[in-house]
Amino acid sequence: MISDGKLRQGLTRRVIRSSPRSRSMGLCSSKKLREQASDPQELRRQEAMSTPGVHLHIQHHQVIMDNGIVQVTLSKPDGIVIGVRYNGVDNLLEICNQESNRGYWDLVWNAPGSKGIFDVYACYSLSLIPSFLLLENEEQVELSFVRTWDFSLEGKYVPLNIDKRFVMLRGSSGFYSYAIYDHLAEWPPFEIGETRITFKLRKDKFHYMAIADDRQRKMPLPDDRLSGRCQNLAYPEAVLLVNPVDPEHRGEVDDKYQYSCNNKDIQVHGWISSDPAVGFWQITPSDEFRSGGPLKQSLTSHVGPTTLAIFLSAHYAGKDLVPKFEPGEPWKKVFGPVFIYLNSTSARDNPRWLWEDAKIQMMNEVERWPYNFPASEDFPKSHQRGNIRGRLLVRDRYVSKDCISAKRAYVGLAPPGDAGSWQRECKGYQFWTQADNDGYFSIKHVRTGDYNLYAWVPGFIGDYRHDNIITISSGLDHDMGDLVYEPPREGATLWEMGIPDRSAAEFFVPDPDALYINRLYVHHPDRFRQYGLWSRYGELYPEKDLVYTIGVSDHTKDWFFAQVPRRKQDGSHEGTTWQIKFNLSYVDRSKSYKLRIALASATLAELQVRVNDPKARRPLFTSGLIGRDNSIARHGIHGLYWLFNVNVPGTLLNEGANTIFLTQPRCDSPFQGLMYDYLRLKAPNLTLLG
Repeated sequence: MISDGKLRQGLTRRVIRSSPRSRSMGLCSSKKLREQASDPQELRRQEAMSTPGVHLHIQHHQVIMDNGIVQVTLSKPDGIVIGVRYNGVDNLLEICNQESNRGYWDLVWNAPGSKGIFDVYACYSLSLIPSFLLLENEEQVELSFVRTWDFSLEGKYVPLNIDKRFVMLRGSSGFYSYAIYDHLAEWPPFEIGETRITFKLRKDKFHYMAIADDRQRKMPLPDDRLSGRCQNLAYPEAVLLVNPVDPEHRGEVDDKYQYSCNNKDIQVHGWISSDPAVGFWQITPSDEFRSGGPLKQSLTSHVGPTTLAIFLSAHYAGKDLVPKFEPGEPWKKVFGPVFIYLNSTSARDNPRWLWEDAKIQMMNEVERWPYNFPASEDFPKSHQRGNIRGRLLVRDRYVSKDCISAKRAYVGLAPPGDAGSWQRECKGYQFWTQADNDGYFSIKHVRTGDYNLYAWVPGFIGDYRHDNIITISSGLDHDMGDLVYEPPREGATLWEMGIPDRSAAEFFVPDPDALYINRLYVHHPDRFRQYGLWSRYGELYPEKDLVYTIGVSDHTKDWFFAQVPRRKQDGSHEGTTWQIKFNLSYVDRSKSYKLRIALASATLAELQVRVNDPKARRPLFTSGLIGRDNSIARHGIHGLYWLFNVNVPGTLLNEGANTIFLTQPRCDSPFQGLMYDYLRLKAPNLTLLG
């Protein structure tokens, strides 16, 4: 730890205070420089050199980083962001909140068998990374806020050494943050339910939220969620706005889960103020430190106005994505850095241009990853990492006699495990990419260590895993050559339904009840994000369950997106049984047929399969109780992926009409249920194409 006196030595004592005329590297301030330089690196160099260096001011209970563009104030020694000054606004964070409830890292943890504890962790000591005191041009400042653990704190605090870092660079319109969590082998076991960084912005200024080109809107106020202005719905996160401050929001549902995204799509999101025209953006340039792979869903921004960077969570997955550390298990992980980017434009310009500029900045941050400025040795720089490339092919002789390209396959490196284990992996690092149309892939800047190479291919069921452990070394490139995935298939397809893409989006998603809508999702591709769609099943099928006829029915119209319980008149619920009717011209009774069922989601559900006898006491197959991803309630069209292979004896089938009965009997809650990804019945014969 460096004392206040030592921190001041060699540093300018002047605090650069922002003003309405402060420089900004946002949309309009760098316009002239952008016109003068076409090379991005030269542009960044010119922009940086045109601004003052980074200065630090130490006070009794605060520390201030200032680069002449942005001024960030943190509590000392807690490491809570209590102020962000920019473009003439003294504080972009909510000044009505307590200082501990503005910008903070937090986590939810528990000892095994105990309830979760929410911890906005304060730190015990502040250090300025000493090496940067010696830089003549004052290029950057990095602050370290540390909380150490020992056995005297057992049961009170999570057994982790935590090091929160905040970094400000010269010429940068924002600041970075990352954290290092370290658990020693001799420390007690524990679990982490969630960890994230949160910023709560001024509700009097930030009213417009953007998380994607087609997912942005003027948002309700936090006051609209107070008693008298809203009606509580089926769970605390969802409310119906009945008397909002702005009448245009009357009759809408507000629910933070309506703004969730897949990890792969969460690169930039945030808020826009129109007076003054300022943007506050959270940029995540890499997914390597997130859990669950590219399809794991997480929260982004929501009413508050709040913006989040989620690193670990059980959302859309359940306990499977909660890291559980056993006795004697050491663990260390770096989360981040993420970038908080601020931009501005003139009053005469459209404030929504700030979103376009934020996307450009996001691409700049992605190009710079891995960053070269973090001082921690636990964050490897580019030359300390390795690369891997190759080509993935698919061999399915019932589709083609030749191997075909694994077009747009998801290919990734994750800690060693079984095929598909990456979607439940939550302790290590993962590195993912999408192959091109010819199946070629390249993954750059991989941390050193041992991995398996995993993949899945849109259009094919199942998971690929390369058999050999792959060791990534510093500075080395691995060329894997041609890899071949053989998806599960023993015979020709008799019928199939859906698209094997790990989502239920292709099935029928009904219109919402007109009394419970979010206007953003009216006529929107993500229509599944509307509230209360689960209840529409009972309205469409009040007495009899869904019946689907192969060759006649249309899965986009006749197969409901989720198999949920039906609500009865007395308010209770009952399980449901769906039917798939099909004809077979010939049945080989001496062989078994194969029914493959891929699920996109399961929530405290059970899948039972019966063939031609709905009253059979024992089902041909049962999954048992599976899933806790809660995707039905949280407006997700998928959660964790499941693949079941059901052997159907030929003796159970008929030449002519047949019916498969799919029962989901669990019905304690309206949110228990299944989402199907893809279903296929295959013949036992081995006749191949060609």
